[in-house]
Amino acid sequence: MKKILISACLVGDKVRYDGKGCYTPLIKELLKYYELVPFCPEVEGGLKSPRLRSERRRNEVRNEKLEVITDKFDLGAEKALNICQYLNIKMAILKEDSPSCGVHQIYNGYFQKRKIPGQGWTTELLTKHGIKVISDQEIEDLLKIKEAEEERKEKPLKK
Repeated sequence: MKKILISACLVGDKVRYDGKGCYTPLIKELLKYYELVPFCPEVEGGLKSPRLRSERRRNEVRNEKLEVITDKFDLGAEKALNICQYLNIKMAILKEDSPSCGVHQIYNGYFQKRKIPGQGWTTELLTKHGIKVISDQEIEDLLKIKEAEEERKEKPLKK
């Protein structure tokens, strides 16, 4: 069974900045096809939960007190990459909008609750190293593709 790195908050771990998780019921469906490897780059980088909200602005990450915490994000991203390389993981499902895990969009870096196109710190590193990263908002599409593949396997070819 293929392994997928997944944001730990999506499996219900209380690792988000607000001390909560954001479990998605689609996890049960994913487990039919994949072995999930939960990981939170922010916690693994040394940040606690709960913690101050943080946002990425270009090549740095700051918390709400405007303290630069890029080193924590670097460490978490490197650990995520190391796990993927060690376990031969080729795909990750990460939490959209997160300064670490955003796939298509992140907050603008000015704590204005505005989203912009962009990638989180970990997403960017994994992508640079050839790991396919999809958003939690794309899980349903992944499952449809997987179910179609399984259906094709089960049906014999007509001659």
